[in-house]
This record gives sequence, structure tokens and C-alpha cells, in this order.
Amino acid sequence: METFKTVIYIWMPQLFKGARVTIGLTVTAACAGLVLGFFLALGKMSRKTVLNKLCGAYIFFFRGTPLLMQLFFIYYALPRIFPPFTINSRFFAAFTAFSLNSAAYCAEIIRAAIQSIDRGQFEASRVLGLSRAQTMWYVIIPQSVRRLIPPVGNEFIMMLKDASLVSMIALVDITRAMSNIFNSTASALVYIPALALYLIITAVFTFIFRRLEKKYTVYGE
Repeated sequence: METFKTVIYIWMPQLFKGARVTIGLTVTAACAGLVLGFFLALGKMSRKTVLNKLCGAYIFFFRGTPLLMQLFFIYYALPRIFPPFTINSRFFAAFTAFSLNSAAYCAEIIRAAIQSIDRGQFEASRVLGLSRAQTMWYVIIPQSVRRLIPPVGNEFIMMLKDASLVSMIALVDITRAMSNIFNSTASALVYIPALALYLIITAVFTFIFRRLEKKYTVYGE
């Protein structure tokens, strides 16, 4: 009984505080990554060679290197190499790393969604007198958005679980809070509520994306 009271009154407030950091980081970084990924996708599909190569190199780098290394580089290495780019806030450093990483994956998701639209849509838009930019904005992108929901949902859930990496720079998320409690109490029981909290958060966002998918996606129609 005493252990149960300890979990509820002492451990859970610390874990909930960490959960707010985990959720806040995931949501903000996912939104930023999606916006940046959109422009990267358009750049990757651009007919301008320089822009195409630059966007392709960005995507290759962030998809080809570990997220943890990117996080370490931004928080630890970047200030030593380029002092003006020093980031003192652990949260902002994590947000930057996760946003840049997510943008690379979202760019490929968005590019695939756009290219999945039938080429006839482009030809029909040209017949109607729409420019390439107008065709993309008014015809192709609105249709692509519906195809994005399942893969973007998967990317979000992956980022939610990868957010535990921020504990490596001492940002107090769920994992770091759990580690702090374990170090001070030496009780392995803290792993149970921490795991349960991750499962609950994941289940909630999975439910949200499934509802969105059911309502808007073109798959399964």
C-alpha cells in the first residue's frame, strides 16, 4: 500500500511533468517538420538542378545519420564549432534536431503523395489555363493531403517514441524523470508507470490519427 501511495503522490507528478515535455516536443517538432518537409519536397521535385540537388542532399544527410548524433551535434558540437549558433535551451536544441530530422522524412512522404496523383490532373489543369504553381496549389496538393494522413501518423508515433532520446542531453522528459526517480529510490517499479504512460500517450495519438484516416484518407475507399 505504501508503495502504491508513493507511485501516485510522488512519482506520477514527476512523470506527468516529463510527459508534458514529451508531448510538447513531439507536437511542435512534427508541425515544424511537416512545414519544412513540404518545401523540401517541392525543391526535390524542382526542375532547377541546384535546388533539386540541395534538397536531395539535405534529405540524404538527415535520413542517413542517427537522430541521436544529430541531437548531440546541435547541442554539444555546434557551440564549439560555431559559437554564434550556441543553443542554451535543451528544449530548443531538441526541437531543432527533431524538426530538421522529421522534415527529411516528411519531405519524402509528401513527395510520394504528390507523385501518386495521376498525371492526367496536370494535363487537365494545363488545358484549363492554370500555371504549374496554380496546378500544384489548387489541384494537386489538396488531393495529396488526404494521402498523407497514414504515413504522417506513423512518422508522428515514431517521433513520439524517439523523444526519449532527449534524456541524453538531460532534458527532463518521461524517460529522464523515470531515470531520476530510479537513481534516487533504486526502485525498479518506476518502470511500470513510465511504460504505462508511454502506452497511454501512444494509444491516444494513434486513435486520433485513425479517426482522421477514417474520415479523410482515400485508402480503403
